[in-house]
Amino acid sequence: MRIRPLAIGAGLVTVLVLAGCGGSGGSAGSAENANAPRASQLPVRPESTSADEQDEQETATAQISTFALDVDTASYGYARRALGEGRWPEPDRIRPEEWVNAFRQDYEQPPDDGFTVHVDGALLPGGRDEAVLRVGLQTRATEAAARRPVNLTFVVDVSGSMAETGRLDLVKSSLRTLLDQLAPGDQVSIVAFSDEAEVLASMTPLTARAELLAAVDRLDVEGGTNLESGLVTGYQEAAKAFRPAATNRVILLSDGLANQGETAWQGILAQVKEYAGRQVTLLTVGVGREYGDTLMEQLADNGDGMAVYVSSQEDADKLFTTQLTATVELRARDAKAQVVFNPSVVDTYRLIGYENRALSTEEFRDDSRDGGEIGPGHAVTALYALKLKPGARGQLAQATVRWQDPDTREASEAGKSLRAADLAKGVWDKGTPVRLQVDVLVAAFAMYLREREAFGLGLPDLAEHSSRLASLSEDPMVTELTTLIDKARSVG
Repeated sequence: MRIRPLAIGAGLVTVLVLAGCGGSGGSAGSAENANAPRASQLPVRPESTSADEQDEQETATAQISTFALDVDTASYGYARRALGEGRWPEPDRIRPEEWVNAFRQDYEQPPDDGFTVHVDGALLPGGRDEAVLRVGLQTRATEAAARRPVNLTFVVDVSGSMAETGRLDLVKSSLRTLLDQLAPGDQVSIVAFSDEAEVLASMTPLTARAELLAAVDRLDVEGGTNLESGLVTGYQEAAKAFRPAATNRVILLSDGLANQGETAWQGILAQVKEYAGRQVTLLTVGVGREYGDTLMEQLADNGDGMAVYVSSQEDADKLFTTQLTATVELRARDAKAQVVFNPSVVDTYRLIGYENRALSTEEFRDDSRDGGEIGPGHAVTALYALKLKPGARGQLAQATVRWQDPDTREASEAGKSLRAADLAKGVWDKGTPVRLQVDVLVAAFAMYLREREAFGLGLPDLAEHSSRLASLSEDPMVTELTTLIDKARSVG
């Protein structure tokens, strides 16, 4: 694989700033630490911190921003449901990066199994030397027919709380949809849990689809929520049937309201860390009006996986049909980003979101430290709010992504830089890329829901920009965002 320098800076100031450094990333040497030993235990990432705890960084003392990549989208899915029901989402469940990553991007795909790096940005209104910087990372998509076989272990919550209309029924419908999408070389195991866990189907080839559908039909609500028992049993089943040539993934479908056994994510992961270290990744699929957001998100983040939330059959169909390969396959393991800011150009910076994915500078090239697992066709976007120095010139920032091959653990890097002169003159101007404007809008709305502050914009301003961008982008999700902003205006 090619190694190209990339750096991603972390910071957020009073105003959101996207900055991309002009110039292309160059190719460079060989991968290092190809077979670096894994840590003896799962690294513990901190819980999400409040916006007040993520401080603005001065480049004179903190030039480098480092974080693990994240493709979770559960925060957006849950907040969308809450607003649709006329409720203001809980501020501690708003993670702006998950909102931005839920939206389509237009980054160029790489020709190989690595990443392309896109860096751009724009000045914010007001002439106060404030800007927004966008770092976009993109993997190559895989055609469904070209993907490797999968071993999927479904761990299904059938506890009493799943009796709410639209919970277990949605899960069962989702499983049937997925079974129709899988290929003969794939295998599936189904574990149900309430007070205890029960294996309804040991690892079964898709040639016996009728047996798997019969197991889905046996899913019925009963008892409490011993999520620990379910997940431990699921990982045990996945480990017993592990196939080195396949993608091995545990998929937890639950409302996350654990009330029996171990109920904290740290304790649950401690029970499965041995299995998780054997290249068995985790996908958490959240459902339900009442939802254990922290548990499901932290299980995914610390279990080499991703967290999503589905509230409708349309959501489920999208996850398990059009997004199937990105959902079950891996393109990169332990992916991390690092941004280095030029202190002669950037005065301060602040990263929008990613609070619980922060890494130290040294952990970027420490391949024993956990990063994010990224599937084919995934885009990851990070936004920075910047305060520029007056009359700033020259290179603004250098962004670098580092990842490991899913099979060989060979490490590679890619990167790109941006010059101050390459910033668009106004984030809302006609010539500024529409997708950049959409990303800023989405992040701003999330920040407003969490902090009641979004780069000086109120809900009427956000509604005006959203309506305009919905027309320009012809994107149904931006049209939906306009509706959600209107809902927030009526609720808040």
